[in-house]
Amino acid sequence: MSNGKKRKCERGYRLFAALMALLLFASVRPALGVEPDLLKTLGFEPQAVRPAPDFTLPDLNGKARKLSEWRGKPVLIIFWATW
Repeated sequence: MSNGKKRKCERGYRLFAALMALLLFASVRPALGVEPDLLKTLGFEPQAVRPAPDFTLPDLNGKARKLSEWRGKPVLIIFWATW
């Protein structure tokens, strides 16, 4: 193995070890009781849970679909734009 490839490999192992240590620390930390409420620290407060307003959009076949048709089922809505 050339010297350059060996260094890249060693760097990869070090990065992998550092990530594993970070994940282990993150998983053990809440069990130790030192997990701060990060969202409140950053100024984010939870909002009251309320259902989304009902709306109608066409599906891929052009048929109009209402959000209320999917009540009780998981729905993933992706809003995106191409500007």
